[in-house]
Amino acid sequence: MSGNVGDIQWCFSQVKGTMDDDITEADIISTVEFNHDGELLATGDKGGRVVIFQREQANKSSPSYRRSEYNVYSTFQSHEPEFDYLKSLEIDEKINKIKWLKRKNPAHFLLSTNDKTIKLWKVSERDKMIEGYNTKADNGIMRPPASVTALRVPLVKPMELMVEASPRRVFANAHTYHINSISVNSDQETYMSADDLRINLWNLEITDQSFNIVDIKPQNMEELTEVITAAEFHPIDCNLFVYSSSKGTIRLCDMRSSALCDKHAKLFEEPEDPTNRSFFSEIISSISDVKFSHSGRYMITRDYLSVKVWDLNMDTKPVESYQVHEYLRSKLCSLYENDCIFDKFETCWNGADGQIMTGSYNNFFRIFDRNTKRDITLEASRENAKPKAVLKPRKVCTGGKRKKDEISVDCLDFNKKILHTAWHPTENIIAVAATNNLYLFQDKV
Repeated sequence: MSGNVGDIQWCFSQVKGTMDDDITEADIISTVEFNHDGELLATGDKGGRVVIFQREQANKSSPSYRRSEYNVYSTFQSHEPEFDYLKSLEIDEKINKIKWLKRKNPAHFLLSTNDKTIKLWKVSERDKMIEGYNTKADNGIMRPPASVTALRVPLVKPMELMVEASPRRVFANAHTYHINSISVNSDQETYMSADDLRINLWNLEITDQSFNIVDIKPQNMEELTEVITAAEFHPIDCNLFVYSSSKGTIRLCDMRSSALCDKHAKLFEEPEDPTNRSFFSEIISSISDVKFSHSGRYMITRDYLSVKVWDLNMDTKPVESYQVHEYLRSKLCSLYENDCIFDKFETCWNGADGQIMTGSYNNFFRIFDRNTKRDITLEASRENAKPKAVLKPRKVCTGGKRKKDEISVDCLDFNKKILHTAWHPTENIIAVAATNNLYLFQDKV
């Protein structure tokens, strides 16, 4: 995978979802995740469903060329609404996160979580069936003991391909607060789950026991000043992980130092610019997402207005900073009134760690090139949803005379927001969730 932001021409590939105006809350996509080789793409929604798409297989006549189209592979209900009778609380079925495990056999495994319960799913194919058992007659009644000469040899017969999703583990009752992150360790044996105040470490084989590795809950809840917003394991070093907070800090922890990682190994924090200080400073500095680069050298964080790149070797300030929608700084008061200021935007790397993608409003999403420092704003829209149509860059006019191709900041639709995005691990294929629609784009080859 190569190319800079200015070199890549992004083309529309597919859109999944309906155009109905009466979209139900349950249909809204809440997470998007490619698996490790990019052959599968999973989405979770607020209705507790998981939909897995599989990339179209290579054509036998031209195996070197592969289309980037994804078709539905499996759909299953991952979580159901629950009720906590002890606390008189309803637990939503909404899927907060999906994480794939690396493939070890023909089956695929993934973790999905709602606010309280994490489940490990096995997704497997079946295209053969066994016929000719000796235990039952055709009507289902047990046969009497048969003589050796009456034994039949079972036959393996082909059948129509079935994809089965079955829950293999259920990890429950370990979180008092809402789970916001899950992350699989590089050892592929453990994973962690984070809520507002605690992070737990699990073994994938053990469901009734987890280890609390971070606990920031104060003895008196009135003294609470920050909450955990996201957490992730280092992609290579199984002992390292980071978690971000609502105060705009990122803490790097080393599990070799102590069983409880309340004391961080490094604290990453950018000093606040006094000229931008306002009533909303603390809200917009809260980090909504943190992601390690594939190499493990860098990490990106997303706050309300910007994306920052941090070098693990330098904790004093970010090495790069990109403004996502700085033009909204003047609109913070109205965004606070309509609660948009609390939206949690995610961000992701491309496979080579050279580009970063994140979402914005009006179904806009932004791609930043770390090498050329160029960036582009694109729109996920059905109006431009023509096969292989090249996406035109969008620009927002913040004042003065508006040009023909620009859109005024006052005309942005804040109900249309791109919160969840994913980038194929090795190719220029991106997935963008816009309300109940999943858009797929690829570079023009």
